[in-house]
Amino acid sequence: MPKSLLEQLPEIVAQGRKEAEKILEGIESRHRVSLQTREVVLPAKDTAATDWITAQARADRREVFAPGQGSLLPNAQPLRGAAPVRPEPVEGQPWANRLIYGDNLLAMAALLAGDDTTPGLRGKVDLIYIDPPFDSKADYRTKVTLPGLELEQKPTVIEQFAYSDTWSDGTASYLAMITPRLILMRELLADTGSIYVHLDWHVGHYVKLVLDEIFGKRNLLNEVVWMKTKPKGGTPTGSVHDTMYWFAKNADLARVNFVYRDHSPEYVEKTYKYSDEGGRYGLVTLDAPGPGPSRRFGEREIPPPTGRHWAWTQDRINEQFKLGNVVVGPQGAVYQKRYLDKTDGQVVGSLWIDEDVRIGLMDSSKEAVGYDTQKPERLLQRVVQSATSPDALIADFFAGSGTTAAVAEKLGRRWITTDLGKPACMIMRKRLIDLEAKPFLYQAIGDYQVEAAKATLGRDFRMGDLSHIVLSLYGALPLPADVNPQRNLGQIAGVELGEGHGKRRGSKTLVLADSPNKLTGMATLKKAIAQRDNLLGGWDRVVVLGWNFEPSIGETITALNDSRLEVLVIPPDLMDRLKKKGGIDKLRGQVRFSSLQYLTIHPITRQASTSSARTDGVAGGVAQETLTVQLKNYVLLSPEAINLDDANRIKLQQIANAEPLALIEYWAVDPDYDGKVFRSVWQDYRGNTANDADALRVVTTATVTAPAKPIGPSGSPGPRKVCVRVVDVFGFEAEVVTTVGTA
Repeated sequence: MPKSLLEQLPEIVAQGRKEAEKILEGIESRHRVSLQTREVVLPAKDTAATDWITAQARADRREVFAPGQGSLLPNAQPLRGAAPVRPEPVEGQPWANRLIYGDNLLAMAALLAGDDTTPGLRGKVDLIYIDPPFDSKADYRTKVTLPGLELEQKPTVIEQFAYSDTWSDGTASYLAMITPRLILMRELLADTGSIYVHLDWHVGHYVKLVLDEIFGKRNLLNEVVWMKTKPKGGTPTGSVHDTMYWFAKNADLARVNFVYRDHSPEYVEKTYKYSDEGGRYGLVTLDAPGPGPSRRFGEREIPPPTGRHWAWTQDRINEQFKLGNVVVGPQGAVYQKRYLDKTDGQVVGSLWIDEDVRIGLMDSSKEAVGYDTQKPERLLQRVVQSATSPDALIADFFAGSGTTAAVAEKLGRRWITTDLGKPACMIMRKRLIDLEAKPFLYQAIGDYQVEAAKATLGRDFRMGDLSHIVLSLYGALPLPADVNPQRNLGQIAGVELGEGHGKRRGSKTLVLADSPNKLTGMATLKKAIAQRDNLLGGWDRVVVLGWNFEPSIGETITALNDSRLEVLVIPPDLMDRLKKKGGIDKLRGQVRFSSLQYLTIHPITRQASTSSARTDGVAGGVAQETLTVQLKNYVLLSPEAINLDDANRIKLQQIANAEPLALIEYWAVDPDYDGKVFRSVWQDYRGNTANDADALRVVTTATVTAPAKPIGPSGSPGPRKVCVRVVDVFGFEAEVVTTVGTA
């Protein structure tokens, strides 16, 4: 007879602890998981919104906004109902908010470990809010609306495996997923920190048991019932609420704040039914439990009711009586006036059923972003205000639509937010730009494929093993080690190489499988061409299979202009699929290696701004200049690599042929690209109507104002390197890097 879920629970928690302990041990090693900064976003959603990005900010940005440097700590606490506060940098406390794409387990491991520029965040997070998926039948498909048509995209294979693994054995699998993550979250929390875990009736009661084990029952601060919608007709059993379990790391030290909500109109009408020149007020008895003496109220000495005493001293009674704040009834009852506008409101307890936080109020509001599980900002405001101070760091590891980050931004808190879904990360990035948020980092898991390989092949795997797998799935036979210059699974000078060479079966094609922990670029392609021409008497052609590519890979391929060279993308979910299928043999013939997507732009124009005379005494210089960047063409990654059914794939091909730029979801410009970190100072995205009225297309021309480059020998500003990045509606990225001559 199979074990019940309650019988399985101790084993699930024990296994979760072992998994978390392995991760915690790994963060001390030199091979620890790291985060890769894909973009430093300096929000400017339209060409007029750059006033706060001054020339000095741009000149200093490598010091202020580089990963792990500079400070963006808030310095003021907004009051209830007050306007949002834009935090100013606080010297000496480095920080940049983070939006992280990838598995939250790996993201947390990286945050705990830290890196060369940023210390680990163990014991540094003040509040964690998570709203993990809790419905095994949820539909995770994404609708993509393009001009004239609508596509329905299935989740990426990585997302599908995450969801299917979560529910493969029902609730037991879900608990196995959430347990190690909750353990790592506890490690991240400060001693004064706490966590809200948002669930519904599907799994809430089971997760509560896991939370009791990890955090301890005595550290439960509250069980909040949130009424998310009004009861609907048709059934008496419909669920209208979710539950949030609020646990402290240490209940004796936890930060807990009083939170108030406005009184209901009915309560106000009943309680505050009097008014005078001071406003609307109610009457509250002045006595309190416990015996006490009589007091004078004007000309009368009045004893308190039996067994009670007057709550105020005689001096305070005299003072308030003169001010008219004390009312004496005809029978000797004494009351104090309590004015409505001087009350904080009603203390919020564990029952959140007021309309202020109900999700139905959000349906037609400006904050709705079209994300099925989006929560209203007022709900998260209450969560944040209940558990944090103005300088708090807040994290959400199942971020979805990004409400936690948006609220933290508005309330002047620091934030970290992560999600496994590319659509979710695109929504969050646009939402934060729309808020004109402080500059933030968009990061991904560094060496994600290496971590996935460790999970699939074991932590002692060698890069050559991975190359062998890739070659086999592509259909290539490995060359013998004695004629393989990289020896496939061998080493040179004690350094393990991650490249394998093989012959394509039945052809004179050399195949090179590049390593997942390097960027495939010009050097790799030149080496592949040389080996094609010289190794074993030469080959008809060479195919390079890469995991990650240099931003300029499209330009590199064009510059080489070699018809006997082909560059293909190794599916990013390959290791997940291997793990799921259980080996190479079950995947043969099912893996598609796709062609690269790429972007082209028109030549960038550059001119000095008209009001650009310098005031620093440098003759002949200009203070600013204007760049005009225009998109030309976008070629999508092979449609076969996108998770669509045949009908949707045909629709996609039609629009890709007719209007390729309509596939761009987001694009940004860095006018001073350093070749390492992309820092966007101009952005546009579908749905942003600040630049034009078309919500289904991005604008194709950007006008970017930037500080002028130093004056060269010719008397003109020197050349500048510009990077343009696009993200398409499916989350694929492409870049162009170009050097612009003198203005």
